[in-house]
Amino acid sequence: MSGEEDVPAPEVAAPPPALGEPMDLNTALQVLLRKSLAHGGLVRGLHEGAKAIEKHAGLLCLLAEDCNQPDYIKLVKALCNEHNVSLINVPSAKTLGEWAGLCKIDSEGKARKVVGCSCVVVKDFGEETEARHVVMEYVKSH
Repeated sequence: MSGEEDVPAPEVAAPPPALGEPMDLNTALQVLLRKSLAHGGLVRGLHEGAKAIEKHAGLLCLLAEDCNQPDYIKLVKALCNEHNVSLINVPSAKTLGEWAGLCKIDSEGKARKVVGCSCVVVKDFGEETEARHVVMEYVKSH
């Protein structure tokens, strides 16, 4: 496929924090997306994301800051504003693609063949976790 590259992904998989330590936003987003993916509540890409937001099924939208399509960014922001969906910017499309499960995991547990993804919409958070509370507190404060 043309979107796949055989380059090692940046090391972003931080181990979960120990009990009692507060979780940072990036770790919380990673855990939240994995739980959502496991429960079938994750939509990846502009077309699927726009459909989910239009149907009022989207609860949270993640947008990559390094997207080079201004119309893409404008459309996602407008849809989120129109339908009251919270929007969080993440630094890299490759990172977002890895968090959303668009990669292969090798025998050592490292991500390979990561496909970039500029937009991810969460339709179902899955179970109640500390990560969900961290992300929701961030959304309320911004």
